[in-house]
Amino acid sequence: MNSPPQVAVIGGGYAGMAAAVSLAERGISVSVFESAKQLGGRARGVIHQETQLDNGQHLLLGCYRQTLSLIEQVGGNLEQDFLRLPLQLELQRQFSLKAPKLPAPLHLLIALLTAKGLSYTARLKAARFMLTLRRSKFTLADDISVAELLEQHGQHADLLQKLWEPLCIAALNTPIHKASAQILLNVLHDALNRTRADSDMLLPRLDFSALFPDRAANYILQRGGNLHTSCGVTSITPNEFGFALEVTNGSQLFSHVICAAPPVIAAKLLRPIAQLAQTVKIIEALRHQPIYTLYLKYPSHVRLPHAMQGLHQRFSQWLFDKGQIDGQQGLLVAVISAEGLHQNLGHDELAQRVIDELKEEFALYEQPAWYKVIAEKRATFACTPGLHRPGQQTPLPGLLLAGDYTQGAYPATLEGAVLSGVRCARLIA
Repeated sequence: MNSPPQVAVIGGGYAGMAAAVSLAERGISVSVFESAKQLGGRARGVIHQETQLDNGQHLLLGCYRQTLSLIEQVGGNLEQDFLRLPLQLELQRQFSLKAPKLPAPLHLLIALLTAKGLSYTARLKAARFMLTLRRSKFTLADDISVAELLEQHGQHADLLQKLWEPLCIAALNTPIHKASAQILLNVLHDALNRTRADSDMLLPRLDFSALFPDRAANYILQRGGNLHTSCGVTSITPNEFGFALEVTNGSQLFSHVICAAPPVIAAKLLRPIAQLAQTVKIIEALRHQPIYTLYLKYPSHVRLPHAMQGLHQRFSQWLFDKGQIDGQQGLLVAVISAEGLHQNLGHDELAQRVIDELKEEFALYEQPAWYKVIAEKRATFACTPGLHRPGQQTPLPGLLLAGDYTQGAYPATLEGAVLSGVRCARLIA
């Protein structure tokens, strides 16, 4: 009779904690090893100036069903944990789209046809494009770039700049001339083509460590699992019993290992294992894209017109008003996704550019008391056409990979990370 699995999960981000929760739910012994002091990985809470921030301003969509389900499973309350907004895109003084409370996809078609800031011809072309995608079941015969797809369907410059480019960068964190059209269509299908609620935007009222990983940790501990923070894994060695992991306090044996570390760390851990040479080669071939997040603490009376809105052809792409989201009055967040000119600026110069933009766009003449730039230079993989991504099951039985960069229909999102972790747990179970 086979012994029950003893599973190690390397990495306490969303992928690793999703895998660990799914294993603990099944009564499987699991131990999580996280090198940092806190959980969350690239979606984690941080403290600055005695203020609770995140290392990046993420949001969830209503179609992120697996992530939302796990948050509830570990004790979350979706109504309390999120500010839920219907699909809306607001580019200050340039473009406005808001979906009515109608069934999908009618809600999107009406939103496109009534959008402000586009000509009637442009709105009609956008609506026809979405109907064409729906007829094709959001599937391409061959993957191409988003820019090529839009050109094929007559989506002219105004539509690109005000609608499709902001959507593409927000979803894939990759410029439209480099981004995979098929992966964008996968997101559009799930968010816009199933139910109206799938397109809702969910802005967390908690920091991203508290939202899921910290609750998941309690869930795992209550079911007999183990959690080790500030405890990195330095090597994985296959043996006749499974795997030996070298960690801070010595060596430990496991029947299975789920490596949910970032791709650069995963490649480093897997490189000494001869059977995984091809897997390492695939991981190392991935290219990455940055995300810059700038927090600005203005006086508490400062407020933006919307909880979330964009700027048109500025350094700041998306702005978030934390006062409207979670009660942190006067705290504004600017997000700059993907590669661009901002990478050539120092943090202070970039902050000043954003402060000047806020002054020009919203007449915010007061200076912020402080600002904090968080630059994740390898925030996501570059989601390019036909990209070869490693599978969750490696060629070595018992060793699996989890992370948003692994094989899946989604780009580098929280949902992609969570889905990969759940798949690993199912493969073991």
